[in-house]
Amino acid sequence: METLYYRVLRIEGEYAILEEKKNKEEMFIAMALLPSEVDVGSFLKYEMFSYEIVSEDVWISAI
Repeated sequence: METLYYRVLRIEGEYAILEEKKNKEEMFIAMALLPSEVDVGSFLKYEMFSYEIVSEDVWISAI
């Protein structure tokens, strides 16, 4: 399974709008599926059906 990287663009109620790093596509994801400390501007890694917050350095260096 491929590892994907996202940036949180905005939060609208119970949903976060994420931007995928490679193709810049936006997607809606339920806040309940994200780490509790996620906020606008957070960088996320999606791997093995789970999201984790990563540093900006990790996000930038990811392919």
